[in-house]
Amino acid sequence: MQISVYHINAFTDKLFSGNPAAVCILQDWLTDSEMQAIAMENSLPATAFLVRKNNEFQIRWFAPEYEIELCGHGSLASAYIIFNVLEPTWQQTDLHYPGGLLKIKNENELLTLNFPAKHCEIFPSPDLLIKGLGAQPKEIFQYKNERCLAVFATEDEVRKLNPDIQLLKQLDHRGIIVTAPGKNYDFVSRTFYPAKSVYEDAVTGASHCLLIPYWSNKLNKTTLLAYQDSQRGGELLCEAQGERVLISGKAIMYMQGMIHY
Repeated sequence: MQISVYHINAFTDKLFSGNPAAVCILQDWLTDSEMQAIAMENSLPATAFLVRKNNEFQIRWFAPEYEIELCGHGSLASAYIIFNVLEPTWQQTDLHYPGGLLKIKNENELLTLNFPAKHCEIFPSPDLLIKGLGAQPKEIFQYKNERCLAVFATEDEVRKLNPDIQLLKQLDHRGIIVTAPGKNYDFVSRTFYPAKSVYEDAVTGASHCLLIPYWSNKLNKTTLLAYQDSQRGGELLCEAQGERVLISGKAIMYMQGMIHY
């Protein structure tokens, strides 16, 4: 079996920046263990698997360590392949994933993901989070047991954080988001995944499902420009639409090849 695979940098138009993802084109689904093994071998933050059914696509995402429930940069990378390789005349498509449906548009090389908004609640017991971050946020929220959101006063505070990942591993939450108002952007953020081998994510679409509603309400704006201040960095154009959020960005292909399986 041969599987076409593409290495895409998402949320950037420059090589060696943004968040890298592999996109594998399948005729039919492999087993979970096979897809997990391919993701581990690729050793990228996410590997997306696409299966075409008529004029729509089904998608799943895997990190090297586990299957991802919802992956923004893996979706953006997949959209880049659909609109630039598989169906270059299309301007929109649907991605069906185990948890629902993602609608994606392509306008002037800007790829737009339509994601569900996630609204935070106060985090009632933040002591371990504060100790793990090594700094005191202004506010702390959570979304279920999925993600924490720690809000700081300045961009510099967010940039200087050097968290204790071993402490953060003790939290139930898979993702830890830190954010602040930006100097040249409406807001900046970083996202940590303590259980992953590469614990800081480069650019995280899924985190912006929380960040966009929060900052839209805080700044009284529906359209926001965001920057994820990781080592690689990435820019996101965001829009709050009630129970949905639009996350837009660019992508660029680094490499394509074939998996001989």
